[in-house]
Amino acid sequence: MMQAVLFDTSVYITALRTKGAPPFTLSGLAGGAVTWLSSVVLEELYAGANPRSRPEVEKLGRDFQGARRILVPNLADWTQTGRVLSLLSAKYGFERVGQGRLTNDALIALSAGRAGITVITANARDFRRLAEFRPFEWRTVKPSAG
Repeated sequence: MMQAVLFDTSVYITALRTKGAPPFTLSGLAGGAVTWLSSVVLEELYAGANPRSRPEVEKLGRDFQGARRILVPNLADWTQTGRVLSLLSAKYGFERVGQGRLTNDALIALSAGRAGITVITANARDFRRLAEFRPFEWRTVKPSAG
């Protein structure tokens, strides 16, 4: 089976902000793996889109929908997210963790883990913490370097 990857929102945001002369390519980061898009990432991109970037976000969604490679969290992912956030809160303290902010990252991580998809992110701290409680494949990239 071919490896599958999913980019976290942090990677897409960097790509959108460096339009014209990006220091990396998303296909290069995927390393030949099949790329998926999380519905949670798409939501975050729409929430942060401005009029200039919105058409790119819409195209991204259409392309992945057409390829039938959009990963949507299921009930078990939502339930596990709540459990993991509770454990994180107990270990690190509610305010330090920022549960609201971590909810989306947890949904991305847990749904990707369920599907056997590796998450690629520029946000090592949050994904490292999540992996303490529910193993999933992930790796970091520093898109601003290179």
